[in-house]
Amino acid sequence: MGRSQELNELKRGTVIGCHLCNKSIRDISLLLNIPRSTDSGIITKWKQLGSTATQPRSERGQRMLKCNSAAISTTTVHRELHRMGFHG
Repeated sequence: MGRSQELNELKRGTVIGCHLCNKSIRDISLLLNIPRSTDSGIITKWKQLGSTATQPRSERGQRMLKCNSAAISTTTVHRELHRMGFHG
């Protein structure tokens, strides 16, 4: 199952509004038809950062290793080492 799109600012604000009105995570989830883990994540992020704004994504997967003037993705290196029997 793939990732769905991010919630828009209005829906994230609605989650926070419901939380401030003492609605439970389960009630918010049923009301807005979104997973409880999403509700919980939005509320946690809001408590920690004071904002629900989207943060920049990590650059994982975009790192490259230089090897004999050729760029090799770290994911490729990990995959090939795994195939060779190196597990970690």
